Amino acid sequence: MSKKKTCIGCGIVLQDENMSQEGYTSNIDNDICNRCFRMKNYGDYQIVTRSNEEYINILRDVNKTKDLVLYIVDALNFEKDITSIRQYLSNRMILVINKRDVLPKSVKDEKLISYFQNLNLDFADIIIISCHKNYHLDELMNMINKYKKSKKVYVVGNTNVGKSSLINKLIKNYSEKEGELTISPMPSTTLNKISIKLNDDLTIIDTPGLVNRGNIVNYVDSDHVKKINPKKEIKPKTYQIKKNQCLVIGDLVRVDYVEGDKNSFTVFASNDLKVKRYNSNRCQFLKNLSKIPYEVAYHQDLVIDGLGFIKIVSKAKLDIYVDINVNVYTRNSII
Repeated sequence: MSKKKTCIGCGIVLQDENMSQEGYTSNIDNDICNRCFRMKNYGDYQIVTRSNEEYINILRDVNKTKDLVLYIVDALNFEKDITSIRQYLSNRMILVINKRDVLPKSVKDEKLISYFQNLNLDFADIIIISCHKNYHLDELMNMINKYKKSKKVYVVGNTNVGKSSLINKLIKNYSEKEGELTISPMPSTTLNKISIKLNDDLTIIDTPGLVNRGNIVNYVDSDHVKKINPKKEIKPKTYQIKKNQCLVIGDLVRVDYVEGDKNSFTVFASNDLKVKRYNSNRCQFLKNLSKIPYEVAYHQDLVIDGLGFIKIVSKAKLDIYVDINVNVYTRNSII
């Protein structure tokens, strides 16, 4: 190779010497690696395993800049501890709650904003957006111009929260630049920092997503990943549940109601995941998975990391059957 050139899709250094290595392209004059080309044109995802330490080192470099950071979270699947990003970054940050379009329209933005404000988070501002629907993107740009300390603004967050999708929409709406970042429902699509100059006063820098090891998408095949990721507004499914009944979500999670009065369970998950109710004593589905006992208080959500959540109205004792690596936890109801 005569010079180091990076893929405009994922940021990896391009090379034409080894087909089995990252960044391979058949023609070094290309702007995109074979992996990104196949993802964009054929939906053919090639798994890349990276340690979080590599991504954390990138965040540490971002921290040295003190530039403005957009911290992107998924409206349906935001992480258990929003503040954990602060162990790597002390920069001024805007919390950007993405994928508003997948939440029911009946859910009010003000209620979501209030939920996050009550957590006393250390963010300069909070905004809810949908890059798919162009929702509040002008407002986001106004926030960026208000809070940025230089011409550079970094975009960070976990894998699959829509960082690259957002940047592609910013390119389309606010720049004359051609080309776009590679997007995919699979984790670890972006592999390195990618700088995009939107105009003379603003350069957006995409970063690889931190891999949340407790996210269910890490433990299912690509077909399941596509089902888990909502493509449109979800339709919550509400069930009146009695003791010794259970809900089976897709073929991924089972929730047994072990103890409690008649209760209301509302499932917020992709419409592509079928939810069925059974008698716990007679149901054999997913009994081979790890069983985790849980107690839920009044008006709490049971969160299955990466899949969605179940809003539970009254106190309940539950048994959850799920892959042992998947993070399951409770929180105060967000909706």
